Amino acid sequence: MADVTKTEVLEQLRTVTGPDFNSNIVELGLVSDIFIADNKVFFSITVPASRAQELEPLRSAAERVVKAMPAVKGAVVALTAEKRGGPTSDDAPRPTPAPRPAQRPAPAGAVPPQRVPAQPAAAPGHSHAGHGHAAAPVKSGVPGVGAIIAVASGKGGVGKSTTAVNLALALQANGQRVGILDADIYGPSMPRLLHLSGKPEVVSGRVLKPMEGYGLKVMSIGFLVDEETPMIWRGPMVMSALTQMLREVQWGDLDVLVVDMPPGTGDAQLTMAQQVPLAGAVIVSTPQDLALIDARKGLNMFKKVDVPLLGIVENMSYFIAPDTGNRYDIFGHGGARKEAERLGVPFLGEVPLVMEIREMSDAGTPVVISSPDGPQTKVYREIAAKVWDQLKVAKGGRTAPAIVFD
Repeated sequence: MADVTKTEVLEQLRTVTGPDFNSNIVELGLVSDIFIADNKVFFSITVPASRAQELEPLRSAAERVVKAMPAVKGAVVALTAEKRGGPTSDDAPRPTPAPRPAQRPAPAGAVPPQRVPAQPAAAPGHSHAGHGHAAAPVKSGVPGVGAIIAVASGKGGVGKSTTAVNLALALQANGQRVGILDADIYGPSMPRLLHLSGKPEVVSGRVLKPMEGYGLKVMSIGFLVDEETPMIWRGPMVMSALTQMLREVQWGDLDVLVVDMPPGTGDAQLTMAQQVPLAGAVIVSTPQDLALIDARKGLNMFKKVDVPLLGIVENMSYFIAPDTGNRYDIFGHGGARKEAERLGVPFLGEVPLVMEIREMSDAGTPVVISSPDGPQTKVYREIAAKVWDQLKVAKGGRTAPAIVFD
């Protein structure tokens, strides 16, 4: 089979138009330089930052048409924010959508507390444990679990779940006893990432025994609900499911419980912050401006609920061509490091864009397991060591913050 060429990819991309474009994405100059390695195609599409969510179907369409090409083995396409001024980026009058929980009207007869408080809960005046009257119902931890850390991102598609599972396995490889909770109710990944199936065993009453994968204790809604079942759940159901998976599971003695958060800043994050004393949060971002815009939201959310920030990981940081050894900064480079420095948050490390990481994750054997002595595992273990060091500083004697709902 002949190798795919940039010209062929560009011709295919000329068939992709946006919902309000009069031309295709190639003629509009939205496609970055295309990199091809082993018939796998990498490129980004530049869009106004304020319209990123609206134009996500454009990215999906471009990825789909390239993957459909006979010679193409895979494609990685990202949206990149437009930095320059001018008509394409000056969309300031079109405000970025407000957080979904604050805008969704409660149906008649529904109990709205979990949806309405998105803004009040984040207000500094309502988020501190100093409000003693609100702290009473907040529990102080999970028995047997030394520290709970959240792995989060401001947006999807940045490799958060892959980072979370490899971080958990790296912590374990470094000598810690580790569990992982898949808190992404709407898109659970751990069953596939850890090649696990079946239902958890009921120990007694409602208490479940966690599944085990590669030495990790694992709990996910994916074990309890069929993979094809759509999770159409409102806030109270999400909060109830998370609480059950956290507190009605026989975790045993763990040094660290890693929580793979859903993307964004909604019910799951607020539930975790309210129900347990999170020892810290790790934010995952890619180097591109668009991802960093959303990563800031995650950072600010955890700050406002008094969760220590353990640091930022820059995922898909750079690409090393396997045939030449040349380095390519496909999605930019160093953006997360600069953001960490700007915010005074630890920078934990750079994870390169490597097909092995994605392929091994899809196969259910994360790279820390499949290549324990490989360079990518070394990166994850160094990140895990930094997280553990930050954890020892950040935890210790914290009580869960009270979130007051007006």
